[in-house]
Amino acid sequence: MATLYEITGDFLKLLDMAEELDEEVFRDTLEGIEGELEIKADGYAKVIAELENREGGLDREIKRLTDRKKAIGTNIARIKGNLEAAMIATGKRKFKTDLFSFGIQKNPPKLVLDKGIEDIPLEFYIFQDPVADKEKIKAELKAGEKFDFAHLEQDEKLRIK
Repeated sequence: MATLYEITGDFLKLLDMAEELDEEVFRDTLEGIEGELEIKADGYAKVIAELENREGGLDREIKRLTDRKKAIGTNIARIKGNLEAAMIATGKRKFKTDLFSFGIQKNPPKLVLDKGIEDIPLEFYIFQDPVADKEKIKAELKAGEKFDFAHLEQDEKLRIK
């Protein structure tokens, strides 16, 4: 069985020789090449389907592991919270055991804004470069607008059903 590369090469050679060949020979050869291409395409589609199946399995496994990680994180936070509450309730804020050191300490200060953004002086603002609203531009172009700064392009991709 020829490779996809070889089949494509044979097809291009046939097109180059199309004017020199008898119509029946051309047609028979073309049908043969197309048949090989279809067989090869079936093989490719089977491989693609299997890889997509594996990819979906990995997505499911990623979700399962992500959910498991989240559950473990929730358990850690709950257990730490219970231990911290017990230490505070008993007044035992710092101690050591043979294996670990325990201590309740202050976190770094966090900023709390007491007023709205409009009440903050401009010197505390971060100004950012403007960003084009691509979705709005695309919608306008689809609606028939013409712009000298943008246009729509449409490409193609293989679709296997």
